[in-house]
Amino acid sequence: MSLMTTLARMEAVAAGRAQPAATVRHRHLSARPMALVPLTTAGEAGAPLGALVGTDRDAPRLLVVPQPRDRDLRFAFLAGLADAVLPYLEGYADGVETEERKETDPETGKKVPVEVELCADAPQLLVPGAGGVEFVRLLGRSMRFRRTAEQDPQAPYPAPPHVPLLGRWLTHCAERARVPGSSMLLSMTDLLARHWATGQSGLEDQHLGALLAWIDPPVGESGADAALRVELERFPDAASSGEQAGLLRHPPSGPATDPVFDNRLLAPAMARFDAARSAVERRDAERRIRELVASQLEPAWQLLWRGVDLLRKLPEGGHVADRWKRDRWSYTGHRDRVRAGEPPQPKRDDAVTAAQKLASRETAQARLEAQEALDDPLVMAARRLAGEAFAGEVTEVVMARSEGRRPMPRPLVTVRTDDRPHVNDGVRVFRVLGDKVQSAEFVAYEPDGIVLRLTGGMGQGKEPKPGSVPEEGDRLCWTLFEHAPRGGPALPDPEATPWTHGGPPPEGTLVADAPDPPTDEDLL
Repeated sequence: MSLMTTLARMEAVAAGRAQPAATVRHRHLSARPMALVPLTTAGEAGAPLGALVGTDRDAPRLLVVPQPRDRDLRFAFLAGLADAVLPYLEGYADGVETEERKETDPETGKKVPVEVELCADAPQLLVPGAGGVEFVRLLGRSMRFRRTAEQDPQAPYPAPPHVPLLGRWLTHCAERARVPGSSMLLSMTDLLARHWATGQSGLEDQHLGALLAWIDPPVGESGADAALRVELERFPDAASSGEQAGLLRHPPSGPATDPVFDNRLLAPAMARFDAARSAVERRDAERRIRELVASQLEPAWQLLWRGVDLLRKLPEGGHVADRWKRDRWSYTGHRDRVRAGEPPQPKRDDAVTAAQKLASRETAQARLEAQEALDDPLVMAARRLAGEAFAGEVTEVVMARSEGRRPMPRPLVTVRTDDRPHVNDGVRVFRVLGDKVQSAEFVAYEPDGIVLRLTGGMGQGKEPKPGSVPEEGDRLCWTLFEHAPRGGPALPDPEATPWTHGGPPPEGTLVADAPDPPTDEDLL
């Protein structure tokens, strides 16, 4: 936690409401996102109990599993989820635009420009909390390997063709959610906590109702009191409360349920469903379970869209569109793999693929931190307090040139600042110069400020380009971090890796014989 975040949380406690942690919105928010509020069975993280899903806040679709232990009912739930979600996910696949990229020519080995398709937009899934993101990942894993009747006529429980297809799409969204800055699958609690600092812990911020109580508390009530009420308030144990006696007034936003609700209402309703013998009894029991599940899902559904309204009031950050474009590229690539008939994503990545994913996520994290600081003065202030950037006024500019056969302009710029950056001899610093980045290197500390030598951004001529050298009185902000971090070296192909990391064994290595096939005597 940065010093700025700590100060913001202290101010939130003093003021009684959350304080802004950002001046702009650092994530893309689709004009038509799909909200998914899941609910799971107690004791089984991946066993669905129900879900509210849809793009219209006033007309969500309710999906319920009356008896999660019934395999057929669970599979029917997955089929219904595929009917509701898959058309939305695939609805962006055909709207494309062309873009020129450079690719390696297999014959010449040179980079040549080629036109490629890029989907003009991509889907976006919103879930209430981090548990919803994990639930989407588990659903994707359980669905994408399901066998259909066409694939395996002997499968005991064949799945409709669109069920494993949805599993592949959900897995892709869950994988993108692990990429810093991605917006294809977003947790509303993480999204709100990124833009507002509350007076409670990060763990408590995972309660969507309590988090919104801090951000937008009721009139005349502090955020702390409102959050405590939302977390703990229950209906009184009195006759006036009826069947709601003892239940939470604000059910959690899933995917877990309230134990009191499970014991007092849900378990008896499921027992009635199990005991039903006639079609009428079974239908009435199922209707009762649907009503109970809907009562737990609808409050979270409304809170999720309330969070969307708050986020839409923030202007979008300058680099958000660039990160969303990367999501569009990933969506286009997955669309192409599905259409090409490639197999689903494996359960475990090989060593090279795992290392590539890790490296790309590290690069994305560094890029995200740099872009957020460049887009947001509040974020940049935190970097300045950490000694990773400094801002000040130019007090002197001395024209100088490099030594060598072709002297180049290397002006010395003195910047007076109250910041304390962690710079020493030879450290490079950067600043935004129009649509480019100008680099400089630290020279010395002087009584008048920090002396920098400009090393880039001035063109290739003998004289600096107009406007590329700051003037006395200009206020500048320099960063010690690169504005566009680059990845590391390329990794070898799987065939070129050692056998300990998934590659082929070296020549002459003894390979164990295949095990004997099992016999009837091997089975108890």
